[in-house]
Amino acid sequence: MAESGGTVCVTGATGFIGAHVARRLARSRGGSKRTVRVTFRDEQRLRALSRVEVEPVAANVLDRRSFLEALKGCEILFHTAGMVASRPRGEVWRVNAVAPRIAVECAAAAGVRRVVLTSSVAAVGPAPPDRPADEDRAYPPGGTGLIYTDSKHEGERAAFAAGQRLGVEVVAVNPSYVLGVPVNRRLPGETSTRIVANYLHGRLPAIVDAWTNIVDVEDVAEGHLLAAEKGRPGERYILGGDNLRWHDVIERVATFSGERHPLIVLPRETASGAGLLRRLHIPGVPVEGIRLMAPDWRYSSAKAKRELGYQPRPADETIERTVAWYKELIEAGAVEPRRGSFDLMATGLRVSDRLGLLLPLRVAGRLVGRKTVV
Repeated sequence: MAESGGTVCVTGATGFIGAHVARRLARSRGGSKRTVRVTFRDEQRLRALSRVEVEPVAANVLDRRSFLEALKGCEILFHTAGMVASRPRGEVWRVNAVAPRIAVECAAAAGVRRVVLTSSVAAVGPAPPDRPADEDRAYPPGGTGLIYTDSKHEGERAAFAAGQRLGVEVVAVNPSYVLGVPVNRRLPGETSTRIVANYLHGRLPAIVDAWTNIVDVEDVAEGHLLAAEKGRPGERYILGGDNLRWHDVIERVATFSGERHPLIVLPRETASGAGLLRRLHIPGVPVEGIRLMAPDWRYSSAKAKRELGYQPRPADETIERTVAWYKELIEAGAVEPRRGSFDLMATGLRVSDRLGLLLPLRVAGRLVGRKTVV
């Protein structure tokens, strides 16, 4: 990475991960100073970069002309822009699957020598039954049928192919489930941290009895810089932390917050019936969320630790920090719960719990040897 007088560009810098990457780049590293150029589409979202010294440029990766202008004079591109969503499907595909290829093509045209692509463990695919997945895990040949995972996999594949074709060094980093505190801690969280907010507000009615991998956003940002410095072109690096079951994550949120709200732990088989739920149009049932939570998302970061020097912190520290930040927001009145069908479902659970109606479900869980209620 350029250590003195160099210019780097960060897309998606108004997002959760991107803002942390930009802040880390803006800080001196080894006594050097660099210019951090960030692209944006909505000027209001630059609030996410509060007190971070950056050079903002209005540009959109999908608009080649504006993006090429933004890349002038840059040595490295950190393409962190993406959509953690399932709809609108066309937009998710364009942002996650098409934009990475365009980013590499524009980088080549602008003379940018290296691109660090923010991919996802979703692009690696679910873990095998007997162990955590690593970077060599083969993605399901027919895809997963989930627009988010399939689009992230295609975007990574296309970026590598473009880099090889055009002579650009492309390194992918694959974060797992990211929690932590945003750069501007006065702003409410987005995407991954919302599960903590929903629990604290008492509006999380259910989770799936499945594995996830929790990582801190600050460790992920540091992993990006390590990948820029030490990553091998054409390689991917999983930036993960601790493997935990979802009910263990929620138990930790409850412990650190002092809040206790009952929720149902759905069996993984629920995901196979998600298509039926969609066809029945049952309001309030987050079908895509259930399907995305249900696979085995256990991962190993051994390669990133070995080759990059990546050192993630324990998940407990990350969860505790995330909870403390959200409680600050709630107490300051800076975040209000979004009202919807979740609230009715969660309220019904709390009433049922007070009336002792969830006891049979708890007993059944003990009999079958799995968690049914948190």
